[in-house]
Amino acid sequence: MTDSALIPGSHVAAAALLQAQSENTSPPLLRQYLRIAMRWRYVIIGAVAICFLIGLIATLLMTPQYTASSTIEISREADKVTDLQGVERDAGIADQEFYQTQYGLLQSRALSERVATQLKLTESQNFFGMFDFKSDDPAFTLANGRYPASSRATRQRVAGEILRKHLSISPTRMSRLVEIKFTSPDPVFSASVANTWAENFIQTNLERKIQATSYGRDLLQKQLAQLKQRLDESQRQLVNYASFAKIINLPSQSNNGQSGSERSIVVDDLAAINAALAQATANRIEAQARYQQNGRAGASAEALSNSAINSLRQRRAELAAEYRRLMTQFEPGYPAAQAIQAQIIQLDRSIASEEGRVTSSLLADYRRTQEQEQALQAKVEQLKGDYLDLRRRSIQYNIYQQEVDTNQALYDGLLQRFKEIGVAGGVGVNNVSVVDPAQTPKTPSSPKLLINLAIALLAGLGIGAALAFGLEQIDEGITDPAQAKRELGLPLLGSIPKIEEAPKDILLDRKSDLVDAYLTVQTNLAFSTEHGVPRSFSVTSTRPTEGKSTTCLALATTLARGGKRIILIDGDMRNPSIHHLGGVRHDRGLSNYLTGEDNIDSLTFPMEELGFTAMSAGPLPPNAAELLTGNRLSQLIARLLESYDHVIIDSPPVMGLADAPLIATKVEGVVYAVESHGIRTGLVKEALGRLITANVRIIGSVLTKFDAKKAHYGYGYGYEYGYRYGRKAKTDAA
Repeated sequence: MTDSALIPGSHVAAAALLQAQSENTSPPLLRQYLRIAMRWRYVIIGAVAICFLIGLIATLLMTPQYTASSTIEISREADKVTDLQGVERDAGIADQEFYQTQYGLLQSRALSERVATQLKLTESQNFFGMFDFKSDDPAFTLANGRYPASSRATRQRVAGEILRKHLSISPTRMSRLVEIKFTSPDPVFSASVANTWAENFIQTNLERKIQATSYGRDLLQKQLAQLKQRLDESQRQLVNYASFAKIINLPSQSNNGQSGSERSIVVDDLAAINAALAQATANRIEAQARYQQNGRAGASAEALSNSAINSLRQRRAELAAEYRRLMTQFEPGYPAAQAIQAQIIQLDRSIASEEGRVTSSLLADYRRTQEQEQALQAKVEQLKGDYLDLRRRSIQYNIYQQEVDTNQALYDGLLQRFKEIGVAGGVGVNNVSVVDPAQTPKTPSSPKLLINLAIALLAGLGIGAALAFGLEQIDEGITDPAQAKRELGLPLLGSIPKIEEAPKDILLDRKSDLVDAYLTVQTNLAFSTEHGVPRSFSVTSTRPTEGKSTTCLALATTLARGGKRIILIDGDMRNPSIHHLGGVRHDRGLSNYLTGEDNIDSLTFPMEELGFTAMSAGPLPPNAAELLTGNRLSQLIARLLESYDHVIIDSPPVMGLADAPLIATKVEGVVYAVESHGIRTGLVKEALGRLITANVRIIGSVLTKFDAKKAHYGYGYGYEYGYRYGRKAKTDAA
């Protein structure tokens, strides 16, 4: 094997590795956003321009507004009406609640209507006209050039609403200062409202203090009388129920000698009897243990410690020893021995009698302790029942007791507050003061041209970006080579630039961009098989006018210029086009051979300018698919390969026709032409699925009519350099 034979395989492996790395590497997120912005830059620029113009026109048409600001200080009240322990809140929370309340009072409806009345706005037609207020209400119907006096309350309410709508309260952070801002088209009126608002807020604050102090004392007196009556009634109710339910509670003593909570007699009795029961149970267990330990042979502790039993046992032991001594010398019938034996028997009877008396004593003691325990147990059960009955009767008693305690606590707290409050407390002392009165503004506060234009620009950028992303999501076209590989899953053989001239004229110029692009496709085709460029292949597309015929013509031209013998067959017997390039008619061609004619030379014509031979589609048959189902096309390709190095078939589009899959099954592979920016990805995938179903080998795709200006960011430089620079060089050379 020669070195030249090894090169294609190594190039194929390298190309496959580079392609896999390229497909697995996704561009950074920022670069994706940048390419979307570059692709839809005119949409974004248009949105920004429109928003800018709208902002400019709206700003110029706005009525100038003047804002006057009056600054007041609101101090935290130091005087306290009450100092009840347990009612005070955290200072921070109390301050926050106090100031939030003051801010709410500054924006209250009562204050706004008071300001409107003081400034006589309810009768001012200029005031309502200044704010473009219009209403069909009879209160705003003029009679003799004046508003009706009977509807002054309605106009006062509306005037207050207008004032509140154009008023803003701005507290200064980390301070006690508050700005009262009012905005209107009249600067003098804005300053007047701001100052009047501050003055009336101070006056209403003083009035509320005076009213609260006098009203609070009167109210406390009434509440004290009501609580006193309620406390007496609850105490009488508690005593009456205790007498009726026979509930007797004794005050308990705490550790410091003071009286604590009450306790029941039943509870004390139950505790005492229960303690006695525990002691009786212990005594019974002890007596039972002594009785059970009394053995048959008198081995119990009581028997062993009994002096009478011990003396009888000692006497018996002495007689038994004497009896054994006599038995060593005499027979059992010896009179002295018999006498001793009789004494031993009598001693045994005495010992047994004494031990029986001890056992009877233990049994009597055990039964006594048992009876005592049972009696105490019965008493405890009785007391338990009494206690449960007391608990049931004490439920209502506790309810009454809680009511008494609650009323007592309320009465004590209210009495303490009544003692502390004073009629003169806080009267004449105001915690609100004016720091800076409002001045007549010299310049309008709105509209602000620069700010409005900046907002318009930002809005335009946002709308433009949203439109760009929306169009990007809607657009299903293939825009660049990377997307073609990623979406279709096919090797990309090359990208063909978009041309405006006739393909044949451009192919005659060997330095043209189109020729350079198809040379790249030819090079990639050389790596698709072990023997280089497939000897027979077809070129098809999803739908017509995607550049498949141009691709066939260009590949035939570039291969012919490389010294190969090429024949191009127009396989589109429904819409033929190759005969136009050769300047011949299509009355003889492929369809003639498929219908039985075997003279191939009479069916071809030379393309002398481009250097290859072509075969037209021939007369249009009634059904082209039926001609392609036989073996005639395979025979034609086999015969042509005897005389030519490569057979290229310009196949019909895939969608809607069965011709392309039938032709594709007769050749080594298919080159798939995809129009850039012109065909939906889903449609291309559907067409490729039809070819894959027919078990066709798809060599790769060619991206036709590619425009680098419309491509994603990152392709511009390479294609501009490759295509424009080449064109400029040719122009300079000319």
